[in-house]
Amino acid sequence: MVITKSHKVASVLVKAFTNHKVQKTYVAFCIGSVPKSERITIKSGHGRSKFGAWRVYAAGDVGRKLPGGSIVRDMETTFEVLSINGQQNYKEQSECMEDEEHSIVVEEKAVTDVDANKDEILVRAFPRSGRTHQIRLHCQYLGFPIRGDVKYEGVYEWKGRTYDAHELHAESLTFQHPVTGFPLLIQAPLPLWASQALQLLTD
Repeated sequence: MVITKSHKVASVLVKAFTNHKVQKTYVAFCIGSVPKSERITIKSGHGRSKFGAWRVYAAGDVGRKLPGGSIVRDMETTFEVLSINGQQNYKEQSECMEDEEHSIVVEEKAVTDVDANKDEILVRAFPRSGRTHQIRLHCQYLGFPIRGDVKYEGVYEWKGRTYDAHELHAESLTFQHPVTGFPLLIQAPLPLWASQALQLLTD
């Protein structure tokens, strides 16, 4: 959360968010199917179903009017896989080349494979739009919902423990300082589950 003391500065920041000039990163602990690539970009539509729940729509539905009167809007997230079952199987972010990124454009509703193996997958998410429940929805669609996120098919019980909150953490914000123009990085302290997961990768 960013709070300003000045209306002028606030308007500059609002414009930066609106124009996607603010880079956001999140860390999520997921349980599900291992992605086929270490870096995935997913593009889809976003809107409410006729029952009022947020859901992923096909990219081709962007701009379509929904029964409740709202409009399907575009939604895009890039995911980087940090670890699988506690093991750092993939390259560092700085080593990921552009041609290693796997792009998915949603064309139809996802089909959940109930018999698929379930692994522990730690991901970093880079939302390129700011839709409600965006990361949670895209994790669900890709087959690795966030642990504890029962609203979007995340496990409630895992290895003898129960999780009554979803493990998604807003990690950082990067933007130009609204007065000086210098790059500014704001990082939030990690919750225990995230610090423990990331510590395993540096030990």
